[in-house]
Amino acid sequence: MRLIAISWPDFFEGEAEAVNALFHEGLERLHIRKPGAGEADVEGFIRQIEEPFRQRLAIHYFPSLAQKLEGVGMHLSNGFRHVPDGFFGTLSISCHSIEEVEREKSTVDYLFLSPIFDSVSKSGYKSAFSDSDIRAASASGVIDSKVAALGGITSANVAQVAAMGFGGAAVLGGLWGDRTMGDIMRRYGEYRGAMGH
Repeated sequence: MRLIAISWPDFFEGEAEAVNALFHEGLERLHIRKPGAGEADVEGFIRQIEEPFRQRLAIHYFPSLAQKLEGVGMHLSNGFRHVPDGFFGTLSISCHSIEEVEREKSTVDYLFLSPIFDSVSKSGYKSAFSDSDIRAASASGVIDSKVAALGGITSANVAQVAAMGFGGAAVLGGLWGDRTMGDIMRRYGEYRGAMGH
C-alpha cells in the first residue's frame, strides 16, 4: 500500500528540507495543497525539491504550473477540472462518494476517497462511510489499488486501511505534527512501521 502525504496548508520553516528527507526515506508521493499561496510561491517551493523527486509531486490549483514543470502531477477538483493541452503527468482526483469513484476511476491514475475516518486536521469533518459501505465497495472492485483513503488516517489505523482494500493512504494532520524535522520523521517512521515497511 502506498503512503501519500498532503502538504501542510501553510508554508513553514524547513518544509522543503523535510520533504526531501521524506522522499529519501521512501515517501511515494506528496500533494502540494496550499490554499492561500500564489503560483509563484508554489513554484519556488517545488524548485527546492531535489529534481529526481519532483515526479513524485502533485500540484493542486495551478494546472499551468503542472504543465510548465515537466513530470509534476496534477490533482483535479471540482473547481479545477481542466487538463492543459500537452500535459502528460500523473492525474488524480478527490471523491466523496463511492458512486463518484466508480464514475471517475477510468479518467485518472488514482483517486482519493474521503473522509474515511474523522479528520485529524479539520474539526467537525466526520467519517462519511460505514464499515459495510467500504467492505461492499471493496468486494465489488470499486475500491482497489487505484483508490487511496483520506481523512483521519493515523499510524494507529493505517493498517486497517490496507485491510479495507485501499491501494493507498493519504495523510495530512497525522504526519506534520509540530512541523519540525524530528517530529515529522518520527511520525513518518510510525506510519511505515504500522504498514509493515
